[in-house]
Amino acid sequence: MNIRVLSRNPNLYSTKRLVEAAKKRKHEVEIIDPLKCDLVIEKRNPNIYYKGHYLKDTDAIIPRIGASVTFYGTAVVRQFEMMGAFTTIDSEALVRSRDKLRSLQVLSRAKIGLPKTVFTNYSRDVEGVIAHVGGTPLVVKLLEGTQGLGVVLAETKNAAKSVIEAFNGLQARVIVQEFIKEAKGADIRVFVVDGHVVGAMKRQGKEGEFRSNLHQGGSAEVIELSDEEEIAAIKAAKAMRLGVAGVDLLQSSRGPLILEVNSSPGLEGIEKATGKDIAKTIIQYIEKNI
Repeated sequence: MNIRVLSRNPNLYSTKRLVEAAKKRKHEVEIIDPLKCDLVIEKRNPNIYYKGHYLKDTDAIIPRIGASVTFYGTAVVRQFEMMGAFTTIDSEALVRSRDKLRSLQVLSRAKIGLPKTVFTNYSRDVEGVIAHVGGTPLVVKLLEGTQGLGVVLAETKNAAKSVIEAFNGLQARVIVQEFIKEAKGADIRVFVVDGHVVGAMKRQGKEGEFRSNLHQGGSAEVIELSDEEEIAAIKAAKAMRLGVAGVDLLQSSRGPLILEVNSSPGLEGIEKATGKDIAKTIIQYIEKNI
């Protein structure tokens, strides 16, 4: 098969592993920078022009679209779909997953456990917002934040009011969430491919840090999921209509709570923690669908 990996950086761990796994299984594979694609749109003949030639005969694509280039990256994915290529991440699902608020609404409708969350149109009733999530401590998140950036823990009511009012004053869209104390600064990343859990790791924030992201200095170790956690992760990926997903969840006294469903989850942390060949599993998912 001809497989194209949509990635702006060929040196990224995830990109290199996907290329390696595809070649091992005897496929032709090429890395394509989505921002250098020109989309040619005409009746019954959609095309993509890239570095002096048309990208024809594409059997499948693996989008590795960063949050900062979601708009154009999604347009490129959509164009490949119009050309008949299979994609591991559907263009509509990609757009849906990048909108944190919309994602939470989709998950809520699917009756999946979530931390209590409030979103307002820069409400001046900040005390009311704080009360809605059960008081402090609470977490304030920028809707556009990634990799733990734009996430603030407010431990007192005064701190929470100051943070929320500051973001409101900057016209920055935020969500306010309850703080799950019993999670103890840890979360679980579950990697789901084609409706099956293929790996899971527990990420622990460094000392004094409530964010567990590996980009923020957290550590990771392999974990065996409970049945309830596995079901929640699979349901979340299905609700978001993602064939490949990184589902982040918290362990709470009322069961697993979904934090986020990532449509371009990194492979490095999960492969090193679990010792599993996740890249190979993604290539096998493509083979099954071609």
